[in-house]
Amino acid sequence: MLAGLAIGDALGAPLEGSAQSGAWLTNMQSGGRHSRKAGQFTDDTLQALAVAESLLACKGFDGSDLVMRFLDGYRERPEWYGPTSSAFFDLVARGNLPQRAARLVHKKNGGSRSNGSVMRGFPLAIWYPADRVYDVSIACSRLTHYDPVAAACSAWLNGMAADLCRGASRRKAFIRARARCRDPEVLNRLGSYERYRPEAALDAVLCSHAALYCFMNAKTFEYAVLSAVNLRGDTDTVGACCGALAGAYWGFSAIPERWIRVLEDRDRVIRAAGDLWAGRVDATPAQ
Repeated sequence: MLAGLAIGDALGAPLEGSAQSGAWLTNMQSGGRHSRKAGQFTDDTLQALAVAESLLACKGFDGSDLVMRFLDGYRERPEWYGPTSSAFFDLVARGNLPQRAARLVHKKNGGSRSNGSVMRGFPLAIWYPADRVYDVSIACSRLTHYDPVAAACSAWLNGMAADLCRGASRRKAFIRARARCRDPEVLNRLGSYERYRPEAALDAVLCSHAALYCFMNAKTFEYAVLSAVNLRGDTDTVGACCGALAGAYWGFSAIPERWIRVLEDRDRVIRAAGDLWAGRVDATPAQ
């Protein structure tokens, strides 16, 4: 799942913000607005790795630890981060408590329903089973994104990913996610994903819908991720979210070797995923 996220992120990164064209991307490439190297990922994977490594260090979700890890990543590459996350981390760096910073950004921007809290949460789905990941996903999203819609999107996708990586079919994982959803807008868009055309947007609902649509309509990991990144727009994040779902369902072995071979920090990504799976809370059934 984590490798799938990183692959989708790295594939989509050079296309971020680009308009749709007739050219169909099939391989890692360099370029884009940050002049990335082929296989280089973005803050999407950096933040997901922060979640993974925080879960491992703290033996579970710890919001305070996680915010500090996010802030460290932001200080290294601030230009990679989206508007909501950037504004939040700037306030925290100036001494504001995270809860206050999230509210201030939400109020100043007239909302905080961007997708920055959606793409990073998938390691929670490895660590926690679906019946526990929903509420943890809400809490993780609201560390930085005060808007409940962004949190509901994260909870939906994480719940599906948790079921998928534990052997559920796509249909079963989807039905269970739909039954858990408490937000009417998210329920309408994602619960009836086939009725809407996918749009790779910064908006949390549109981004989550695009990732879900591409995943549910694909027959392979490769086609799912390529369908997502070739939507253009916010390609790295839609690619990351779709890649996480596809990785949870088809597994690491389904990822093309030509992509894995050039992925930045692939050993760190693979190691984190393996450690999460080994340490997950349902690894040893209760006696």
